[in-house]
Amino acid sequence: MTRYTVLPIDTAVLKKLRVADDAGRPCAPYIATRDDLGSPLRCCLRPITLGERIALISYAPLRRWAAARGTDPGAYDEQGPVFIHADDCGGFTPRENYPFDRPGALRTVRRYDAQGHIAGGRLLEIPADATAGFDAAFDDAFNDPDVVLVHVRALEYGCFHFEVRRPSAEEQ
Repeated sequence: MTRYTVLPIDTAVLKKLRVADDAGRPCAPYIATRDDLGSPLRCCLRPITLGERIALISYAPLRRWAAARGTDPGAYDEQGPVFIHADDCGGFTPRENYPFDRPGALRTVRRYDAQGHIAGGRLLEIPADATAGFDAAFDDAFNDPDVVLVHVRALEYGCFHFEVRRPSAEEQ
């Protein structure tokens, strides 16, 4: 069982992204082909399957978090490509393991402070016990009292996979 709560793209944000993405481009849905199989969907945090109606959009994962806190992440307000379902999919259902946890895959675990600035990070080669590997990486990140959230990204493309926030006192 995972010790940290994984956060996909928020449903209210998805509704807006299905109209126009964070680069201002209109959403352009299409039917998933073999080339798309296995790519991560950030709305429900599972791999794409053949024939699903999906969209590749530009997403700025830090933008809304920072705006809600009245901070300006400056240059750290980056955006990049992510896949989502083109229609409401019901969202993410928490499970026993972390999403996209294929042993041997390389991930960056990027740390952010309360201003939305990068506060370090590390490379994670997902071990055979992927849950323990992610838990240890998140433990390490949140041992720094300045770290308030973590983004997990694919090393190969830099794509945002999911977010984890500092656990509340009740959760620790």
